[in-house]
This record gives sequence, structure tokens and C-alpha cells, in this order.
Amino acid sequence: MESLSAAERKEFEAFAAGIADNARALSLPRFRRPVDVTLKGDMSPVTAVDRGVESMLRERIELAWPSHGLLGEEYGATRVDAEYVWSIDPIDGTRSFISGWPLWGTLLALLHHGKPVLGVLDMPVLDERWIGHTGVGTTMNGLPCRTRACETLAAATLYTTTPDMFSPDEWARFDRTSRAAYARRFGGDCYGYGMLAAGHIDAVVEANLMPYDYLAIAPVVEAAGGVMTDWEGRALGLDSGGRVVAAATPALHAALIESLARD
Repeated sequence: MESLSAAERKEFEAFAAGIADNARALSLPRFRRPVDVTLKGDMSPVTAVDRGVESMLRERIELAWPSHGLLGEEYGATRVDAEYVWSIDPIDGTRSFISGWPLWGTLLALLHHGKPVLGVLDMPVLDERWIGHTGVGTTMNGLPCRTRACETLAAATLYTTTPDMFSPDEWARFDRTSRAAYARRFGGDCYGYGMLAAGHIDAVVEANLMPYDYLAIAPVVEAAGGVMTDWEGRALGLDSGGRVVAAATPALHAALIESLARD
């Protein structure tokens, strides 16, 4: 598999940053304003803002890159066997959005031959944006950022969004693992991964995610020096399961994988 050229990387990054600006311009003015909420088949909430942002992003991508594939939370998959595929989560943290909580974001990923190589994590309310490009680096608001050097579970600050995302067996494994950490915290949706990439926390462990939840995150974490896989240590892609482990260092990642694997 050939790697992207510097010119291609620059072009894709500029395009992704531009459409992230467009997404922010649509979503931010609707935050903490009246909005109709409906429930999808899985009982998760969705709003016209989610759908409007994804529609705009899909239109922009299809206009610029008509041969590229698309995977979005609200409108599904198109041409996902293409060489290049874009993943879209228009509002990661819709429950936060509709409850006035500022920790929601927009996630964009570009996959090349099925591997996520470019990720954008945009937090409109906080005016914070991470862009990660595999093999190149991660920036936060244009400045390079790195994960910190935590190597042991006992020293780690570990986050997850909610206990509700785990099955009983998964919760038992997470509970045991997280109680061995220096600190465990809950909440944040995609924001925890940004904090990990920026060196403020050390790990995020989650389950029951969809590909559009983690594909943008993986390049952000990994290009900042971290490791992000499924619970079995396998690289993330379109067909990965919903369980992910993100860690600041390879040593911490290995410790988390080992702990989560024990019955």
C-alpha cells in the first residue's frame, strides 16, 4: 500500500479543516437553543442539527472527491470499498448537545485502503480542534501536541464516557481495570481522546462504539505518540468491533490489554 505524498496530505488536511469550519458554523448557533429531538431505532437521540451537518459534509465531500466513499452516522455507507473513504460523525455526543453540555464534537476521518490516516476532532463550543495525520503528527489548534509518558496503570488517569456503554462482562473487566488506575473519570464523549492526545490524561477505554465514533480518533491519538486498538490489540478499521483502548504509551496500552483480557 502506497503512502500519501506530502502534497496529498496537505490537500486533504486543508479540505478537512475547511469542512470542519462549515460544520461548526451550522451546529454552534443551534447549541442551547430549542431543538426537536427524535429517537432512532436503537433509541439514541437525533436532531435536525445532526442530519443537517452530515448532509452538508457529504455534499462537500462528494463535490470535491466524487470517487471517494462515505460512512456517516445518519445517512449510512456509500462506496466504502473505494480507495479513499470519509467517515463522519456530525455531532458526537448528541445527548450532551441537547442537554446544553459543551463536550460534544464533530469527527471526520479519511481512510486510505481501509486504514484511518487522517482524523479531525473538532470541539465547537470550546474552540479546540485536533488534527492527526498518521506518520506525521497531531496538532491542537495548529500547535503540535503529544501524549504524556505514563507507562503504568497505577499511575494512569483513565476515562470512559459512561458505564451504560458496557455489557455486564465488559463492565466487570473495565471496573477491575479502572480501579487499578491512579484515577478513573466518567464523561466527555470524544473529548477524552483529545485530552489524551494533548497529554492531560493517559487512557480511554470504551465499548459499544460504531466505526464513525473511533475512526477519526485513531489518527489523532496515534500521531500524537499514543496507541489505539480494539480490546484484543488489533488495529482499528471499518470492520472493527465497538470496544476500543487508547493509551498514552505502548507500555500502558499493553497493561490495559492484559488487564481487560482477564476473566
